[in-house]
Parts: sequence; structure tokens; C-alpha cells
Amino acid sequence: MRRVLAVCVANVLVLGAAAAAPALDRDAVNGARFEAGAHRKPAGKRPDPVLIKAQVLLDRARFSPGAIDGRDGDNLRGALKAFAEAKGMPASGHLDGRLWEALAASSQDPVLTDYALTKADAEGPYAEEIPAKMEDQAELKALSYTGPAEMLAERFHMSRALFDALNPDKDLGRAGTVVTVAAVPPLATDRPGKGLPEEPKVARIVVGKEALQVRAYGGDGALLAVYPASVGSEEKPAPEGRFKVEGVTLNPTYTYDPKYAFKGVEATRKFTIKPGPNNPVGLVWIELSAESYGIHGTPEPEKIGKSESHGCIRLTNWDARDLALHVARGATVEIGE
Repeated sequence: MRRVLAVCVANVLVLGAAAAAPALDRDAVNGARFEAGAHRKPAGKRPDPVLIKAQVLLDRARFSPGAIDGRDGDNLRGALKAFAEAKGMPASGHLDGRLWEALAASSQDPVLTDYALTKADAEGPYAEEIPAKMEDQAELKALSYTGPAEMLAERFHMSRALFDALNPDKDLGRAGTVVTVAAVPPLATDRPGKGLPEEPKVARIVVGKEALQVRAYGGDGALLAVYPASVGSEEKPAPEGRFKVEGVTLNPTYTYDPKYAFKGVEATRKFTIKPGPNNPVGLVWIELSAESYGIHGTPEPEKIGKSESHGCIRLTNWDARDLALHVARGATVEIGE
């Protein structure tokens, strides 16, 4: 009888171990492998190491999944579909063995890496909070990050939830603290943007309202990058047609005009909000020939592709900056369904 009980207990332990969720750390994500049938459903609330790896690989290949969060969703599916189309493969928007192999072959470097905080990272300056009302935002000297966690998550293209999950109990107020981050080209807010545009140069931009994507093409017609986007709103729908890029501004101010009549804004006079990543248009403004419309960044990267904009085309700050660094005045912008 004692032997039977021992066997039963052992079986319970084995079953419990098999049912346990996979570890979420740098080694688990770097070593993640796709298994057919195991990742076809949404990952739920917990980040999935396989999906984190897929998102980082897509980001590196310039098929942006938006904020890297390790979860299934429209932005990831859109990026997977675009990547598959570019590779001449069936584009279901879901991972399969062949698509996983193509992604894995696109980059051999680890997808998560360590980063040591600098003194500037730890000390800021940071804003205590960002008011919800635009009129109150106009009173701030800068629309800065609210702390190191927000800054680091955005710098490495991650959702705040994923950054926190990978770095529990880390002292982000101390220089030298080592954190785990996505190994992607980090968002640089200190680059002056001289000598624009950089190679490869973007000659044509296509904005899909229904697909909620922005696609960038070279002068030879080659697809250079794909970004998830929020496009227009019922209150102020984005225009349709063919336009031109009129100019690029990095770290822009934002001027509100009462004629916009945004919900929740009561001002009857124009006012200007200072630059910063939490500015209403984020870190980038790409002006279009359609009056008062542009392609720009956002203070809320995790809402890209999931909520409406005030009529313009909104990207994450890192995607908007990537596009801005490669597009020149005069580039064609096509906005359609």
C-alpha cells in the first residue's frame, strides 16, 4: 500500500511539472523553440517565450509587431502575414513550422540580452506624472518619461508589462543595475537626424486603413518595412488619396487648434505642448501635404493598432523614428482602405 501511494504521489508531481508554465527569463526565451500546434491560440495574460522570440525576430527584420509583449494579437498577426508574403509563403497570420524556420534563419543572435543602467538612465530627468488633459500638459516644461521603467521599455520596443515581468524587483534608480531587454536597435532620442534620409531610402509609403498598417517602399519598389498603425477616427477620419511628405520633425512640439474640436478639450485658443516622448505626437512628426495631417509617434505604444487616433497616422515612437530617418521630403504617401 505504501508503495502504491508513493507511485501515485510521484505521478502527481510529474503531472504538475508537465503542466507548469515555462520559465520567463533570458535563457528560456533565447532557447525557445516552436512546436506545431502548441502556439496557435492566444497566449493569455502570461507572455509566451516563443511569441517573444518571434516578435523580436520580426522587429529586427523590419516587420514591426508593435510593442513586444509575448502575446498573440492583431499586430503580431499582421507582422507575421506581411513577413510570410514577403517570403512567398502562405500568409495565415499565424506561426507554423515553415514560417518559424524562416524567422529563425533571419537572425542568429540571442533575442534577449542584458543592459546595465547608466547614471542618466537612473536619474532622468523624469516627469512625476503626465496629466490626462492637453491643457494641463501645456503647463509642463517637457513631456518626459515618468521613470526608468517606462523609458527602458520604450527604448527596447517592449510593453511595460513584459519589461516588468523580465525584471522583477530590480533597482532601476541605481546606475549599474543589469536588466533583461529585447535585443533590438534601441530607440535613440539624442540623434540629431542630420544627413537625412539614411539608407535604405523610402520613396513611397502606403497606409492601409483596414489593415492598420503602414508599408514603406524603396525607389525600386522593394518593400523595406512594415509598421502597425492607428489610422483616423469616426470623429476625424484620415483622408484618402495620394499625398506627399512635406517634411520631418524630430522631438516636435504639438500645437492644438480649437478648430480640431477634440473631445475633452475645452480651450478656445491655440496652445502648445512641449517636446518629449509623452507629447501627443510622440517623438516624431512627418508632415503630409494634407493640411493638419501627418504620420507621428505616440505616448501610448501599446494602443497602436487597437485604438483610434485624432485623424492622423500614429505609430510607436520607435517605428515613427525609423520611418522618419529613412524618408525624404517629396516621398509619396498613399492612404486608402
